[in-house]
Amino acid sequence: MPSSSPNIVVVGSANTDLVVRVRSLPRPGETVIGGTFASVGGGKGANQAVAAARAGGHTTFIAKLGADAMGDAAVAAFSADGIDTTFITRDSAAPSGVAFILVDDRGENSIAVASGANDRLTPADVDRAGAAIRAADILLVQLEIPLETVRHAIAMAHAAGVPVILNPAPARPLDAGLLAQVAILTPNETEAELLTGLAVTDERSAASAAGRLLAVGPRSAVITLGRQGALVAEAAATAHVAAYEVTPLDTVAAGDVFNGCLAVAIAEGKSLVEAARFANAAAAIAVTRHGAQASAPRRDEIFQFQSSREGLPS
Repeated sequence: MPSSSPNIVVVGSANTDLVVRVRSLPRPGETVIGGTFASVGGGKGANQAVAAARAGGHTTFIAKLGADAMGDAAVAAFSADGIDTTFITRDSAAPSGVAFILVDDRGENSIAVASGANDRLTPADVDRAGAAIRAADILLVQLEIPLETVRHAIAMAHAAGVPVILNPAPARPLDAGLLAQVAILTPNETEAELLTGLAVTDERSAASAAGRLLAVGPRSAVITLGRQGALVAEAAATAHVAAYEVTPLDTVAAGDVFNGCLAVAIAEGKSLVEAARFANAAAAIAVTRHGAQASAPRRDEIFQFQSSREGLPS
């Protein structure tokens, strides 16, 4: 843990993941028998908050959960990870969000989400956390909550001079006015293609898509490419950050772990390339473990992993 932990504020979703492990993902109309089941914490916002907290960030999470047992368990788990839960509100009119996840033997997954209380996170909820957002070193947001709430949080941070990392997932169109307030945009290949109209399959096509993204607003972009690593683009230069080779067990939340750890590294003053390397290491560890939040590594694990792979001081 650094002597002065950076302040990371995450606005986003929190779900309970209902995970079934199967030999292969079912095709439409097919039933697959024989999988094992687990119930674990998930949701893109929650996953990123946990990843940031474990990576060394003083993390505040702004979210909405149902007034139910799943919500109780989620808040208790966040507190156990040292996350500030002051601005997690409870809603008696909607259940906590749930994600149904299938994971196959190769670690690939298929996910369906019932958003529940996540859909009721409002700009007014963000306003109640205004002081925390204005005092943050980084605001991290995604798109599993209403877009008007995302837009409101980004505008608040931008007005206060707080850098915003936007993970545009799940994929949806975004306007240039919103993107112009973003410091770092972090799409994967599918999300980058939706935003730019360019198919992203490799480093070269990612660089083309990144150039188009920077032309419409964000100061920089990091396009995550799975096993191909990440493409980092800033106004002055573009760089490819290679992935670490591991044998994946479960790719659920790998992108969320990447984003949470990227936020911490950026807030600590690392360059975007250095931060992406740190985040790649965290994601590499995560895919060798089962579960979403359960897979997020702690800070010392990430440094030890990097040291073992790169000869860096731990």
